[in-house]
Amino acid sequence: MLKNVAGVLGIFLLLMAFSENSWCEEKVLKMSTTTSTQSSGLLDILLPAFEHDTTVRVKVIAKGTGAAIRDGMDGNVDVIFVHAKGRETEFVEQGYGTKRYAVMHNDFVILGPAVDPAGISGKSAAVALAGVAESKALFVSRGDDSGTHTREQALWAASGVQLEEVSQTIVKKGKKREVSFVRPVGSRDWYLSIGQGMGKVLTYADEKQAYTLADRGTYIKYKFGRSMAIDLEVLSEGGAELANPYGIIPVNPEKYPAVQYKLAMKFVDWITGARGQKLIADYRLEGTQLFYPDAQ
Repeated sequence: MLKNVAGVLGIFLLLMAFSENSWCEEKVLKMSTTTSTQSSGLLDILLPAFEHDTTVRVKVIAKGTGAAIRDGMDGNVDVIFVHAKGRETEFVEQGYGTKRYAVMHNDFVILGPAVDPAGISGKSAAVALAGVAESKALFVSRGDDSGTHTREQALWAASGVQLEEVSQTIVKKGKKREVSFVRPVGSRDWYLSIGQGMGKVLTYADEKQAYTLADRGTYIKYKFGRSMAIDLEVLSEGGAELANPYGIIPVNPEKYPAVQYKLAMKFVDWITGARGQKLIADYRLEGTQLFYPDAQ
């Protein structure tokens, strides 16, 4: 009897020894990312494939790029995946991140109702926004310090429209935060800053038949990838001012020793490698490509 018990125990310990490495690999990587990677549906393709290939699960915290970068600055996540290159560069230069790795790009587009009351169709982005301001047509802004909001601010600055600085309190997941931004002078009645992610902004702009700035990936998802499609049309596109590159940055373990740097680099290597880049290139809705790989 004792021999049988000893034998079973020996087999159990042997199995534990063989399984130890695989158990250790089954860890969770915390990633803060922009809502556009989630709202576009891309993460629904990438993350299950990454987990299948590596046994590492990714916990996603989707928010505006500004808030995602702050998560990294506070050491609350292991990696950030965002789209505001200037701010990403600062994040690395200030020692919060180790290196920015290019992942993919698409572009921003200015959307509006097909009737186009401001007459901006076919115009460059800055000229289009000047037209919106001149006509006082409804414009919906994310107003959430995201990468899209950052780009919108730059476009308003390039438009030549007189601007004023304002601030507002936004609430995300029960947390209040003060956001400062510029808007056209005297635009209180037509410039609607709602402090929400890209999906909610598209839905709201569609309801109001208003203009807005969006990343093309999320627009395609909401235009062609849902049963309740939005009616907004692309009215201004193209040019360097609407380029939208995405980068991934591991949080610096020298600043925050508790971050899982090895897991972060495993994800970086995978998403910038052949497997991740092909999945990005192949992701389409209604035959339309949403993102273009930059690492391969």
